[in-house]
Amino acid sequence: MKHIVALTGISAISASGEDTFLRNGLANHNLSFDEGLDAWVGKLPKEIQFKIEKIRKENRNYQALDPSVLYAMYVSRKAVAQAGWTYGSKFGINIGSSRGATQLFEGYYEAFTKSGKTETLASPTTTLGNISSWVAQDLQNDGPDISHSITCSTALHSLLNGVAWLQSSMCDKFLVGGSEAALTPFTIAQMRAMKTYSRADKEASYPCRALDFNKTENTMVLGEGAASVCLELGTREHALAYVVGVGYATESLKHAVSISAEATCFQKSMKMAVEDALGTGDSVRIDTIEEMMGAIDAIVMHAPGTLLGDSSEFKAVQALFGDNLPLLTTNKWKIGHTFGASGLLSLDLAVKMLQYQQYEEVPFISPQAKQKEIKNILVNAVGFGGNAVSILLRKA
Repeated sequence: MKHIVALTGISAISASGEDTFLRNGLANHNLSFDEGLDAWVGKLPKEIQFKIEKIRKENRNYQALDPSVLYAMYVSRKAVAQAGWTYGSKFGINIGSSRGATQLFEGYYEAFTKSGKTETLASPTTTLGNISSWVAQDLQNDGPDISHSITCSTALHSLLNGVAWLQSSMCDKFLVGGSEAALTPFTIAQMRAMKTYSRADKEASYPCRALDFNKTENTMVLGEGAASVCLELGTREHALAYVVGVGYATESLKHAVSISAEATCFQKSMKMAVEDALGTGDSVRIDTIEEMMGAIDAIVMHAPGTLLGDSSEFKAVQALFGDNLPLLTTNKWKIGHTFGASGLLSLDLAVKMLQYQQYEEVPFISPQAKQKEIKNILVNAVGFGGNAVSILLRKA
């Protein structure tokens, strides 16, 4: 990278609440069985839902907004506060979502099928640009605001875009994020139609078995959540971590939801992120790809809990790192797959690992404890269309 990028603020919400990291060793998951949906899901805790509803009541214009927009508002306020940015200051915004205003859209459409008419706010509150534009209104930023959707890699594509704006000197600060609130019958039905959703019974110990390479069927569970990250160019005293490398790739597909057996897209994106970090950084300069590969301490994997998704990404890691595998982890067994928000929820986990110098265990992997400092972590995400992103974080 031409210049490292400081991560100066981060906020995330998921089924785990406001902390995606387990500091007391391996604990149980935060998934629950929803009787109405007849499915395992990763719901936001009631205390977070209460705080979200408080935002809705603050402003008459907020009352018609989809939960995905309110989630983005909540985490963006907290991230900006942590970074010390003031409301009305100059910074860019790029927040995305895989499915967007799911709950509102389905509700409006159901009403339309019954009456043949729809409400005035149906269009402006369900367009994709709705999410970043309302966050911009809420924060009163003086800069560009962008929304996008690249399925499950949406949030990390937001970060890619923020880094690009900063490197181009078009902005000095950028707020990036992803939000998803798609726990609806229609969305669950779509996942079941693809046969990716977990069929675990109500008493299952682990309904999502992400990174369990002995599972015999797909175990993906859908979760809801959001995350926002504040980015600033160069070094900062209050940096939480640094983005030192970014990588991206798209691979040829056999069908709309496929990925190659050895995840060629991930091999390319991870290698690109590692190469991007060469010569970038702090007092320890690394100039060869072999040294940089050896310096990767952990990978927060995409690992959605599906047979092919998990195994292909693992094979990609093996192809790149050989026998010298970094620590491997994921949070989807615990909070579910949050689609467009998942990449930054994984990044939040990586930041916590760097801060607390603890590896978060996965129940299905043998202990991987290594007696050394955790300094460099790769974070992966991929979505329908084979759009992979890898971000290399370095300890501040």
